[in-house]
Amino acid sequence: MKKTLLKKDNYKNIATYLVVIVAFVIMQTLSNQGKLGSAVTGYLVPVCCYIVLAVSLNLLVGVCGELSLGHAGFMGVGAFSGVVLATLLKDTVPSPVLRLILAMVFGGLLAGIIGFIIGVPVLRLRGDYLAIVTLAFGEIMKNLIGNMYVGIDDSGFRFVLATAKPKLIGKGHKWILSGAMGITGIKRISTFAVGFGLVLFTLFVVLNIINSKEGRAIKAVRDNRIAAESVGINVTAFRLKAFVVSAFLAGMAGALYGLNYSSLTASKFNFNTSINILVFVVLGGMGNILGSIISATVLYVLPEAMRGLQDYRMILYAVVLIVVMLFTWSPKVKEAMSVVTDKIAGAFKKKEAGSNE
Repeated sequence: MKKTLLKKDNYKNIATYLVVIVAFVIMQTLSNQGKLGSAVTGYLVPVCCYIVLAVSLNLLVGVCGELSLGHAGFMGVGAFSGVVLATLLKDTVPSPVLRLILAMVFGGLLAGIIGFIIGVPVLRLRGDYLAIVTLAFGEIMKNLIGNMYVGIDDSGFRFVLATAKPKLIGKGHKWILSGAMGITGIKRISTFAVGFGLVLFTLFVVLNIINSKEGRAIKAVRDNRIAAESVGINVTAFRLKAFVVSAFLAGMAGALYGLNYSSLTASKFNFNTSINILVFVVLGGMGNILGSIISATVLYVLPEAMRGLQDYRMILYAVVLIVVMLFTWSPKVKEAMSVVTDKIAGAFKKKEAGSNE
């Protein structure tokens, strides 16, 4: 029975990787041939970012069972820290790809550290305290970044928290982050290929965690905390690991997102963005990684593609959300999906049996 479940999980993981790889090959081929419009091309990197955000949040909400309402806060930390680092390394590191990767790693590490600082006291508590704290964290980070000034002058690197713009000294002075004005004149170095690599890295990390001993311990904590504690599972430690990994991946996605635009403001990373990411997770299925990928892609592209409808755009988007939710949680649909999965697994088993003979 255990081997059957493991094989079923492996088939699901392979299917998830295949869907992502096939989608990348198709879109990259069409892009190289010039068959994609500028609007569709502009969706590619943001879609990768939101896929990473949805999958990372699914690790926390769907697998660990902890509700977070401040995922956009970690995304914002990664975005602004990544853009600042990439700007500072512009002359030192001439390669845009290397600069982008360094910015993503730095943004992810900073978001992970902040996640650890928040998680240590909060995850010891029970109930909905994490949701309340992460909600407050997202709003605090938005306001902090809105009053944050980062620049360079003759005295070196400057970091100031102020309500009014301070003055810099010297001829070569430059503000990188200007409070509520955000960052302007960003050199856009994000690429679809790097976004695809980040999606694969996220899938590798999250799927390995889910299918490991630690993943089973996290699920045990989600299903029954008291039972998990009774068999010696350190509930706080496993919840903290899921929270920090989720924050780290969100920070990396934020850096990729920030370096895809020429300007960036803190207002983008508000409560509504966190809710949108949570919607991707819920509609894709709690704990369903492939579902998060599909829902993040469809639900991001859909409102953008319907911008020409103006006033009717959000009404149609709301109708689609309701239909998708009814369709996703329908018992008949779940039964049909399980039948399809079993048939695919049966086809793989027949091939394995034929090769063994």
